Amino acid sequence: MPGRAARRGGSAIAARTTRHIGYELSQTIRKRIEEHFGWGKTVGHIRQTVYRGLRRVDQHFKLTMTASNIIRIARMACAVPQGTA
Repeated sequence: MPGRAARRGGSAIAARTTRHIGYELSQTIRKRIEEHFGWGKTVGHIRQTVYRGLRRVDQHFKLTMTASNIIRIARMACAVPQGTA
């Protein structure tokens, strides 16, 4: 791909795609989802699992993602000003 090597910074995605509101919403939602995987890799130890077998690894992954959601919910509850809820 000659265009890819010549590109200096910025996005490699055509402006025809990025100009739509749907693309911007998709990127916002994607960031929200990716945050959980990043948290799971650093805090939840899913980058290199210590378990063997699909069942145990799956349980560990689900437990890690559940913990991530609980932390997110707790932060949302703390963000609500007193007296409004």
